[in-house]
Amino acid sequence: MNAGPRALVIAGPGTNRDHAAVRALTLAGAEADTVTSTALLASPELLAAAQIAVIAGGFSHADALGAGRMLALELTRGADGLLADALHRFVDGGGAVLGICNGFQVLVRSGLLPGALGHNTSGRFQCEWVSLEVGDSHCVWTDGLGGADGTAPIIDCPIAHGEGRYVHPDPDGLAAAGQVVLRYASANPNGSVAEIAGVCDATGRVLGLMPHPEDHVLAEQHPLHHRGDATIGGLGLELFRAGVAAVGS
Repeated sequence: MNAGPRALVIAGPGTNRDHAAVRALTLAGAEADTVTSTALLASPELLAAAQIAVIAGGFSHADALGAGRMLALELTRGADGLLADALHRFVDGGGAVLGICNGFQVLVRSGLLPGALGHNTSGRFQCEWVSLEVGDSHCVWTDGLGGADGTAPIIDCPIAHGEGRYVHPDPDGLAAAGQVVLRYASANPNGSVAEIAGVCDATGRVLGLMPHPEDHVLAEQHPLHHRGDATIGGLGLELFRAGVAAVGS
């Protein structure tokens, strides 16, 4: 049996979802390991041995200077910018990148994804389950997720953030370019423009989203699973399966 593609989950000081991301990637068929941002800065060549890179969620550097700001600076400006160059080469070489929650904040702050993320319009930390509609995009992380009847598939997973309001000056143009990947199908929890929950870059290989698909990789993780609720959406695991399939083995 061939081994699955190699995946690295990048964890920084304060991130706490790296173990869940490793489990999701493993269930999706990848050979996944965690690497700290410090180790990656010391050895950017570690990326060359992988096909998938995931920036885990949590509260990197305690969000002391804004969500994701310090980790973004560390990853893109540390080691004289060598890691930033390595990330771009990684994508150009066919690698796939996923940034979840704090990881999404890192990707937009580092310029790898368009737009910005601001404080929730509620003015408070939001922790709840949401439903996501998979849009018509060229993102490899959702390739093949569309239903045979043409309806947009729904994925259920939780959010946990205080700065998740996605902002972009031209959301219609972003959608026309095939870069709006996910929208909130349930109530918009943070005030994101056009209900956008996740976007990709121009290549379709870099995806950032605020919700946590790694926290719904097993059906029993949903709080209503034991009730047999027919309205529960699909597993977040499907995103990881699509990403793994996109890079091959």
